[in-house]
Amino acid sequence: MRRSNSTFHHPNGFVLVGFSEWPRLEMALFVAISIFYVMTLLGNSAIILLSRLDSRLHSPMYFFLANLSFLDLCYTTSTVPQMLANIQSYRRNISYVGCVAQLFIFLALGSTECVLLSVMAFDRYVAVCRPLHYTVIMHSRLCRQLAAVAWVTGFSNSLVQTVLTFLLPRCGQYRVENFFCEVPAMLQLSCVDTWVNEVEMYAAVVVIKVIPVGLILFSYINIVRAVVRIQSPEGRKKAFNTCGSHLLVVIMFYGSAISGYAYMAPKSSSAKLKGKLLALFYGLITPMLNPLIYTLRNKDVKAAVKKLLGREQEQGWNMA
Repeated sequence: MRRSNSTFHHPNGFVLVGFSEWPRLEMALFVAISIFYVMTLLGNSAIILLSRLDSRLHSPMYFFLANLSFLDLCYTTSTVPQMLANIQSYRRNISYVGCVAQLFIFLALGSTECVLLSVMAFDRYVAVCRPLHYTVIMHSRLCRQLAAVAWVTGFSNSLVQTVLTFLLPRCGQYRVENFFCEVPAMLQLSCVDTWVNEVEMYAAVVVIKVIPVGLILFSYINIVRAVVRIQSPEGRKKAFNTCGSHLLVVIMFYGSAISGYAYMAPKSSSAKLKGKLLALFYGLITPMLNPLIYTLRNKDVKAAVKKLLGREQEQGWNMA
């Protein structure tokens, strides 16, 4: 291993420590993560398929939901296969290029999801607070533009942070204290003062996380006010069911992601474990639960599933 004041990396790239300090937990996680990953792939693929095939789901809400599902598919795939492979291997290496790509993609998709969730909150605000003007305001062109803003913002933020992170000298440090390459873990490898990067990172957190959270809160405060004024019990129930799914997803994703910053530079073994489990939650568990939450609380999605299953069953009988 070479030591110098440059960005030279370990010949084999980086070592992803992951959960190697807890071998029994690691093997249990391997089984659980494999199951969760398959469920994530199936659930999010089903949402994308249904939103394309069923005409009742050709609306702004499901357009954004399909974007979220596609994002979650890519989000989990950027880290989980590598993690599963490393658990089964004594060599927990990831190449330098692979680490750069993983950090860029994971951060880009996570940032995009933050903005996309605020866009989805705006869509629900218009649907509940401006129902008569909903189709006029949320036309297809605006929906595409809002989705594009979310994707461009997320990838632009990731590009800046990735470049700044990998320009730092590491002086031969190559052990990444996580199961994937992320900015906080990579900053810990630097042998120089990283205050500029940390300031930039926290500024990005404000733009990518705090501002969208503020917009979501503003949207839901107005939604609650509008729902309270609805006199029909059925109307209130429908509004709460429609918005409740999205709000639950927001709480899970933002809660775990923001909490993760409390363990950015863990000192104790227990703090390291908590930080990694939090990263696992918002990197895998939340994307897995999203399709379940939207399906279980949404009559349109349930009806689309029954219609699709009924169509396939009917085709099977005709072939028989």
